[in-house]
Amino acid sequence: MSITVKDVAKRAGVATSTVSRVINDHHSISPATKKRVRKVMEEMGYVPNKTAQNLGKGSANAIGVILPPLDSKERLGNPFYLEIIEAINEEVHQHGMATAIASARNFENLLHNVQQMHLQRQVDGFVLLYSDQSDPIIDYLTANHICFTLIGQPYREEDKISYVDNDNQLLGKHATDYLIKNGHKLILFVTNTTKEILYFERYFGYQKALMLAGLETFPAVKLQNPEDYMRFGDILTETQATAVVVIDDIFALRVLQLAQLHNYKVPDDLSIISFNNSIFATLMHPYLTSIDVAIQELGRRGIQSLIDQLKNQDQQTTGVRIVIPHELVERETVRDINGNQT
Repeated sequence: MSITVKDVAKRAGVATSTVSRVINDHHSISPATKKRVRKVMEEMGYVPNKTAQNLGKGSANAIGVILPPLDSKERLGNPFYLEIIEAINEEVHQHGMATAIASARNFENLLHNVQQMHLQRQVDGFVLLYSDQSDPIIDYLTANHICFTLIGQPYREEDKISYVDNDNQLLGKHATDYLIKNGHKLILFVTNTTKEILYFERYFGYQKALMLAGLETFPAVKLQNPEDYMRFGDILTETQATAVVVIDDIFALRVLQLAQLHNYKVPDDLSIISFNNSIFATLMHPYLTSIDVAIQELGRRGIQSLIDQLKNQDQQTTGVRIVIPHELVERETVRDINGNQT
């Protein structure tokens, strides 16, 4: 037979309302009474009903994690999301809370899922794991005054939205500077996405590095359709590029395979550098030179930022920007054309 609040109250010699207040750590109960009731709870093996406890506090005691629309194999298989969810789960657990995932194939269904989670009070706030130009989720969260933190940089209202991100423009510049340092002068930027803000920021950083070095910049090479892949070899021939900066690791592996298909050997004929330093960076030879974006730290600081908002909902606050440092990890896909291979 399960132990109830009434059983605990009878054994402790207090009212059931007193036991409920002890469970919720209410300030009206003296420390001595709390200690006595908690001792009885422990002796009897009573476990509080979390759902009822949260309803009493007006809290779900859970965080909603919103994934981007999983509309491609690249997104479905991207280890970035698995790694950051693991970090989020660990940090949320430290605060005695739980996580709930919102995912869908498109923005319409994703918005519906988020609305249901909010209206049914399944979560106290949200963490978004992406920043997309056509995203309706942020509009909904903002209009309804729902606490949220963004992993990434918002497209608008940066002063009102709390977000955690790397300096993606600096990442793009750092990657390009590294290729320039290794003697490369004709460098391309290759991507399979043009909507997420990290694309714009990393591409701007690429352009900045080349312009500061007095070198030619090129339009981004956008590989999004079958005909784009077919033209990749022609683009390399036309530009005489010796190196490419690729939007992320998982797509960099496809670019590596595509280069080899067009008879370009990596890194002898074409050097490649990418971002995230994911597990994919060491799944194929040659191993990818990549910039580590500290995914674990992004997730951890994102949760801390959200919990700070939840604790201070009564206060008028402005958006907070948290920048996470990055680190370049040298491996095998960048050749020093001045004479050394790295």
